[in-house]
Amino acid sequence: MIHPFNEAFRRHVASSCAAFPRLAADEGTRGLKRAAVAITLVEAEVPGTTAFLLTERAATLRSHSGQWALPGGRCDDGETPVEAVLRELEEEVGLRLGTETALGPLDDYPTRSGYLVTPVVLWAGADVQLRPNPDEVAAVHRIKLTEIAREDAVDFISIPESGRQVVRIQIDGDYVHAPTAAILYQFREVLAGRATRVADLEQPVFAWR
Repeated sequence: MIHPFNEAFRRHVASSCAAFPRLAADEGTRGLKRAAVAITLVEAEVPGTTAFLLTERAATLRSHSGQWALPGGRCDDGETPVEAVLRELEEEVGLRLGTETALGPLDDYPTRSGYLVTPVVLWAGADVQLRPNPDEVAAVHRIKLTEIAREDAVDFISIPESGRQVVRIQIDGDYVHAPTAAILYQFREVLAGRATRVADLEQPVFAWR
């Protein structure tokens, strides 16, 4: 699939999100803390192609330090997922966007660390300037959508600690694991018109804390 950075592709992403039959939270997720992450679509370093923002968490953070992550975090009291991702995006990478940039949510993903994460797809527009917050972000990368669209980008492995499959995505020679990998995998499937569910996909043990 071609991922040009233009209005036609923005409309395609928006219509794909609108057509996605999102699952509501069930009784099994009751008691989990609410969180949200942003799949922020920007122009790639190669002009005219679409990328998303992926951060490397700062080594000084108390949890999940050094891991790959989508910008986001815990929802404040009374805050919607869209409001949360817009606030976190500005706090983490210095990017201020309005609610009109939100194209739609994907399925909630329950994490082993006690969160129910709502992914929100955003279209950031052209000429995006990023100012990563060093207290939270070691680096921010623009990853072309073609990286996660490759047939061999996603794979599944088994671990002795769980009967569920662990999902991971290979990006630039490194592996991104769930929860981030599960969310990006579902986004890839949504763009292809497939309502693939990911809540039952496992995370590696190092992400359980």
